[in-house]
Order: sequence, then structure tokens, then C-alpha cells
Amino acid sequence: MRPTKQPFPFSAIVGQEAMKQAMILTAVDPGIGGVLVFGDRGTGKSTAVRALAGLLPPIAVVRGSPTNAASPDEEAEWAETTSDEIAEVPTPVIDLPLGATEDRVVGALDIERALTRGEKAFEPGLLARANRGYLYIDEVNLLEDHIVDLLLDVAQSGENVIEREGLSIRHDARFVLVGSGNPEEGELRPQLLDRFGLSVEVRSPSDIEERIEVIRRRAGFEADKSQFLNKWRAEDAKIRDAILSARSVLADVQTPDDTLRDCAQLCVTLGSDGLRGELTLLRTAKAMAAFEGASVVTRDHLRAVAPMALSHRLRRDPLDDAGSVTRVQRTVDDVLA
Repeated sequence: MRPTKQPFPFSAIVGQEAMKQAMILTAVDPGIGGVLVFGDRGTGKSTAVRALAGLLPPIAVVRGSPTNAASPDEEAEWAETTSDEIAEVPTPVIDLPLGATEDRVVGALDIERALTRGEKAFEPGLLARANRGYLYIDEVNLLEDHIVDLLLDVAQSGENVIEREGLSIRHDARFVLVGSGNPEEGELRPQLLDRFGLSVEVRSPSDIEERIEVIRRRAGFEADKSQFLNKWRAEDAKIRDAILSARSVLADVQTPDDTLRDCAQLCVTLGSDGLRGELTLLRTAKAMAAFEGASVVTRDHLRAVAPMALSHRLRRDPLDDAGSVTRVQRTVDDVLA
């Protein structure tokens, strides 16, 4: 077995606090619905995804399982895994390339087996490999619409269903969907934007000292990975422990009626369509409260997460060029004064 490539430490990423916070909250509660990261190239988007997955504890899987099943009882019926042995593997991070076909994404008929044995068998796709981990799409705004629709439906349901060539297959596909892109190269349709749980914007740092620190840390990582990883191991462990602690208490965090009213009032004032905004805002605020060790969701938690939970759900206002994040922040200040 080849040694696992060590990702850049999550705690060593300079700046980009909103992006890191969004990633952490989806690790606390994957049901939030994924993260959309828009911004300049070379701002650490893919580095952050791999770093967070590398920070998380390994997952227990049935050895050889094509869907990362946690136990033989959870293995898909079509899988030919014969081992009952449980092994620990790193949290998977699967890249979905722009040119990927639907068959490669969802899975397809195993042509080689059909030709050599005359049997119909399923060849799992990228969604199977991403189960219980992360599915990362760079330049998601350039992905074909039908592939994006498919991904978001599966991410929402947690199950991949394929019916073709006489096969009827289903398997678990529970992953955190992370999409990144540059808005100057094309925009996502509003209904697709709305299906991502959180959205953040990242920019190249303008502060000279911050840019120097980015260069210094990257050079240190490439020069001596072992020494660099050892230096940041304790900081990564603190974040990992906080995430695991938050997961354990998440169900016990209380959401008072006043908090529900605040969520609804924010979304009505902003004019967001449907109820997904309120539900995501509340779920994200609850994850934030759990991560901070609070037992009750407060207005401070709503203030902290409202821009990332709501900014991508706003209708365009041609008379307001302040930007969606600024509009959300302005509304938060008014409603939660």
C-alpha cells in the first residue's frame, strides 16, 4: 500500500477565516449542505478542503468496500466485498473533474465483465468513493447543468440511485459537497446556488506581511514536511477535538422560539425564496454554538453565520451594488439590533 500523502495543516492556513469557519461547521454537521467558495485562483480553496479532511480522525470501513461501508451490514447488496475485516482509512476527498461523464460520476455497467462473463454488474462511480467524505469540484460554475443537478439531488438525499441497462442499483452517498470557482468565468443558476448550504467569498490578501507569511509557511512545508507537520500538529489537534466535542453535543443545543423568530424575520426582510434559508441558518448557528461550547443558540451565533448561510440566496437588486454579503450584514444589523 502506498503511503498516504500528507495535506497541508489546516491550522497553518493564513487568513481566509470565513472559508475555514464554513469548512469547520460542515464538519460538525454535514447536514448543513456543503460549501460554495467563490474567489480568486490560488487562495487556498482546495488546500482547505484537503487540510480539513486530513485533520479529521480516520473512518472505519469494511476493507475493500467500494462505498466506504462502516460495517458488513451497511454494504450495498450489489457489492462483492467478501471481507468482514474493518480497517481505518483517511476521510476521503474525491475530485470531480469538469469533463467527467454522468457514468463516471454515478456509476455504470461494468462493460469488461459483461463482455467476458456475460454478466450484468455495476461499476461504482465517484459518488460511491466520496461516501462519508468530501466531493470537491473546482470551477463548479463551469460544470454542465445536468451534472450539477444530479450532484445536488444526491447530496440532498444521501443516496445514489441508478436505473439503466436493466440494472437497478442504489447505495449510500453521504458527502459534503464543496464547490469552488471564479465568478468572472460564469455564474451558477440561482436555484443551484440555493442548494448549497453555505457560501463564502475569498480574495487574495492585500496585506504585504500576510502574503509574506503565506510564502514562508508554504516554503517551510515543501522544504521539510515532517518538521512542518510536527510544528502544527498540536493546533490541528485542538480544532479536531473541538469538532468532535461539538458533534457529541450538537443534538442537545437548544433553539428558543425567539431564535426561530429571528431566523424567519431575517429571511423575510432579505426576501429569500422558500424556507431553505431559515433552515440552513438555524442549523449552521446551532453548529456554531456547539463548536463554541454553548448550550443555547443566541443572536451572536446568528450574526456570525448569517452572511455565509444567506448571501447566495438573495434576489438581485439592480439598485444596490453593495454586494450580497454587505446586504446581509446590513439587514442583520437592523433586525438583530
